[in-house]
Amino acid sequence: MKPVIGITPDLYPDPNNPVLGPEFKLRANYCERIEEAGGVALIIPPTADMAAVAPLLDGWLIPGGLDIDAKHFGEELHPEAKLQNPVRFAGEKALFEALNPNVPILGVCYGCQLVNVLSGGKLDQHMPDALGHTDHEGGTLQEYSVEPDSRLGHIVQSPQIQGRSYHHQAVNKVGEGLKVTARHADGTVEAIEGDRNGRFLVGVQWHPERTPELDESRRLFAAFVEAARAYRETRTR
Repeated sequence: MKPVIGITPDLYPDPNNPVLGPEFKLRANYCERIEEAGGVALIIPPTADMAAVAPLLDGWLIPGGLDIDAKHFGEELHPEAKLQNPVRFAGEKALFEALNPNVPILGVCYGCQLVNVLSGGKLDQHMPDALGHTDHEGGTLQEYSVEPDSRLGHIVQSPQIQGRSYHHQAVNKVGEGLKVTARHADGTVEAIEGDRNGRFLVGVQWHPERTPELDESRRLFAAFVEAARAYRETRTR
């Protein structure tokens, strides 16, 4: 059986058609990358009963999104923040807490930041304030240095990798049980991962689903789905 990978979409109100209610939105390329790697993508609405959903999953892919409210890490909100719908955050927090602690997780962009915040970490709310540039926004193809002895380093098999960047926030204080495994040359944290128990818990600040032509992107999704397959085998034995 193929591993089942949950993906949590965005939730957007439709101001032009309020009677219709909000919409779920998710880029199809997240599902495509999971399916290419041998998994089954299962879209989970953020309003779902996460305690009931959690036992169904062999892995969880947290896609990109808008900004996390700074109240969740004890700070005043930056005026440049564009907040993620709180319903999505609440649903994902509930799923994070309900999952078996061995379930593999891959966080992309907002997903990387979410893993850090839910682990007790903090974010740099507007990187241009410190960096003086907006080079991490708009899909710039960048290069990152990877810790060679990290899980990510073993997956991508290279000390330097590329990715497309679409963010103005990033990990600042690293959450409990996490470590930094990739950085941009300007010091921006570009990847984190869990450092205990052997669980696949990886967050990347770039968007590997948008660069399927790159070997490192394909290897990352392949390793994630393989970890989910291994988890599925352990729980079905």
